[in-house]
Amino acid sequence: MRCVVFSLIRIALAAALAMLASAAPAETYPARPIRLLISFPPGGASDLIARTLGAPLSARLGQPIVVENRPGSNGNLAGELAARAAPDGYTLLLGPSSLLAVNPHLYARMAFDPLKELLPVASLVLNELILAVNPALAVKSFQDFIALARAARPPLFYASIGNGSEHHLAMEFLKQQAGIDLVHVPYRGGGPAAIGVMAGDVAAMFGGGSVAPLIQSGKLRGLAVTGQRRSQLLPELPPIAEFYPGYEVTIWQGLFVPIGTPPAIVQRLRDDMGAVLAQPDIAEKLAVAGSGEPYVTTPSDFLARIRSDYARYGKLIKDAGLAVD
Repeated sequence: MRCVVFSLIRIALAAALAMLASAAPAETYPARPIRLLISFPPGGASDLIARTLGAPLSARLGQPIVVENRPGSNGNLAGELAARAAPDGYTLLLGPSSLLAVNPHLYARMAFDPLKELLPVASLVLNELILAVNPALAVKSFQDFIALARAARPPLFYASIGNGSEHHLAMEFLKQQAGIDLVHVPYRGGGPAAIGVMAGDVAAMFGGGSVAPLIQSGKLRGLAVTGQRRSQLLPELPPIAEFYPGYEVTIWQGLFVPIGTPPAIVQRLRDDMGAVLAQPDIAEKLAVAGSGEPYVTTPSDFLARIRSDYARYGKLIKDAGLAVD
């Protein structure tokens, strides 16, 4: 009998210790620095977003946020590193919409499944693209550009920040909607693409908010935006949807962690990031940097957006016959 009692006591103690051990990470989190992986090089929109949001998030968590740039394969490299990391809340990913909604359709082989191996924590930032051309091009408006593209023989060349990027897909979508032909010239990032347009090597590009200063200074000419309403940065530019209803290409960034991260840690990150996005100066800092605007949704709405974009870009990529080995 005594042995049975001792055995029961040992079992109870073991269970209690197990419960304490499982609860400890949530109770003590975070106890050391956290790394934030981003998919693009320093200086771009993603890098600016990470540093704009990382500092106030670090202050709330009480631990340093170490931004780690891991560019490559349109976000696949950083995404895989995040998916393979320990699910303990110490590796976060600033995940671009292209990683989850575009890459699974575009790449014949991916080392991981972002939809199954990454857990959405919170939506962060929403941005639109700007159609910009070389100022020497004989167009003054979006309608002029479409007319020129229809008449051009050989077709006009356009730049993107890389194969499969949403900048690339935005022009492919426009080609479908407007019935025009353009030749794609991929560059390694937004800076080189803008230089190519300014030099006259290519006629046009879709760029993020970072091209706004080039438009304002006259080095590029802005024609239209890809959102559903006029841009805060360049309110004189019309949305393409005014001419082609249903046209929209918006880029979002979200916070992700590896699948299996404890719910308490996910909720802590979600709550603290929500508080960061609600700070009055954050929207202004993002706008000044040309990085978009705060994008705050519920977890269910964010998941629905991911699934909707996944389906929409899948159809566009299939119709355009795009693929990357």
